[in-house]
Amino acid sequence: MREINEVTREVVDAAYGIHKRLGPGLLESVYEAVLAQVLAQRGFAVQPQAKISFGYEGIRIEEGFRIELLVEKLVVVELKSVETLAPVHAKQVLTYLRVLDLPVGLLINFGAPTLKAGIRRIANTHSATLPRR
Repeated sequence: MREINEVTREVVDAAYGIHKRLGPGLLESVYEAVLAQVLAQRGFAVQPQAKISFGYEGIRIEEGFRIELLVEKLVVVELKSVETLAPVHAKQVLTYLRVLDLPVGLLINFGAPTLKAGIRRIANTHSATLPRR
């Protein structure tokens, strides 16, 4: 299994190349498809639109939500194509990490003028509060 830092570094590198080549302004789904293909070509296991099920107090929620990209079953990648990220976007990634009990996620905004301004690495500093799928 690959290390978290290697995975996040490669995701950021691939996203940077895509942003440089395609620029801001396309639909989120376009960036998602391209990033998934680029990462797969680099040898990473990528699950686009990963369906996540979870339990809550004895209730099973099937397909409770979808993660845009799950890379190496280790890193959650949430993509946006907006002018400015809102605080809720980071909270969304953190919630995904907590439900899946994963350590780190990337929030990437392809709508930012520069990708450096549009990337946030989000760490899960809490243990899982919900049972894993």
